[in-house]
Amino acid sequence: MAAVAADHFTMPLAYLDTPSGISGDIFLGCLVDAGWPPASLRATVKNLNLPDGSWRINAQPVAQGNIRATRILVEVADEAAERRLAEVSEILEAASLPDRVTSRARAVFARLAAAEAKIHGTTPEAVHFHEVGALDAIIDIVGVCAGLHDLGIERLYASALPLGPGWGSSMHGRIPLPAPATLELLAAVGAPTAPAPGPGELVTPTGAALLAELAQFCQPELQLRRIGYGAGQKVFDWPNVARLWVGEEIENAAVRTAREPTERLVVIETNIDDMNPELFEPVQQRLFDAGALDVWTTAIGMKKSRPATLLRVLAPPAVESELAALLLRETTTLGVRVHQVRRHVAERDLKTVATPFGPVRVKVKRVEGKTAGAKPEFDDCQALAAATGTPLPVVYAAALAAASPLVNSTSDQPKPEKGSETA
Repeated sequence: MAAVAADHFTMPLAYLDTPSGISGDIFLGCLVDAGWPPASLRATVKNLNLPDGSWRINAQPVAQGNIRATRILVEVADEAAERRLAEVSEILEAASLPDRVTSRARAVFARLAAAEAKIHGTTPEAVHFHEVGALDAIIDIVGVCAGLHDLGIERLYASALPLGPGWGSSMHGRIPLPAPATLELLAAVGAPTAPAPGPGELVTPTGAALLAELAQFCQPELQLRRIGYGAGQKVFDWPNVARLWVGEEIENAAVRTAREPTERLVVIETNIDDMNPELFEPVQQRLFDAGALDVWTTAIGMKKSRPATLLRVLAPPAVESELAALLLRETTTLGVRVHQVRRHVAERDLKTVATPFGPVRVKVKRVEGKTAGAKPEFDDCQALAAATGTPLPVVYAAALAAASPLVNSTSDQPKPEKGSETA
């Protein structure tokens, strides 16, 4: 998957404001407008291994009323627009995508299947996806999951959804609006709704499924960094746009004053005494790929003096269920424990320094606005050591020396008052 632009920063929170509803393509437009490169979207779709020439994606700047926004046009040539859940899962499993993107996309389609099954009185496995089984819907869902992943958005929130009256067309004929699948998806998570600004389908089943699976329906306190506008295809008497607010969480005024961000996280843990120790490393990597912030093990003793391993995972609450399921699936444990924690974090900037062996990224730590240390990125040093045949400690020491001016800089020191004497 293509990387996000080098000057992009991580934005752990996002709020999707939906005054005119939401669909898969509008959501994609929001993500691209918020900084996700269109090339990364196309690279994601390419990794789905779809038939050559079966799809094309264009990102266009448009004006909705007097509002500038990004419109994503997904064009597909799909001869098998009707698929079962198993067929969609096969496409996802065969794709070259991060585990977290794949698992999230599968969960979205599972919600769609459950909603359709309830409407038609059948099972999720027997449901024939029509519109949402087409390639454009698959691209929308996978693209949204990949965009959130690439932008580093750990938690997604959403506003109440406007639902309007009217009639729509489907493979089953004319249906009342909101579409039955849309209502089932929103009812399953108790999503809040609001009167629509006018008639028409403002919230599609794809848009409803994405938010039902990925979002919490409330507005967080947010330190705004960027706004992304996504435009829909339909023309209404009002701007047909959604807005993605991205930034970091603000907990309270004291935290804002101290410039010391805090996070609410969860620790997921389990005791394991009957698993091959060699399996811990791949499990650890899968946990990181699925959104864990840290993973560590501790040697412990259990009943009857059995040696065992305590496996702990630190993660955002939004991925708790996904990580717990991964532990139950990928290890021998029969259960996991979860408790909430709060973490104080220092401000961090990522700078690049020059060394005789090549550029190295350096993480600069600040506390209360003042530089408190700098640490070279180990992976960068390791890559340069391998590329140049230089011992790793030598490369690391060179990077540390190059970072020294960042730590010793006086730019963040208070300046003496005018007229005062200094020694």
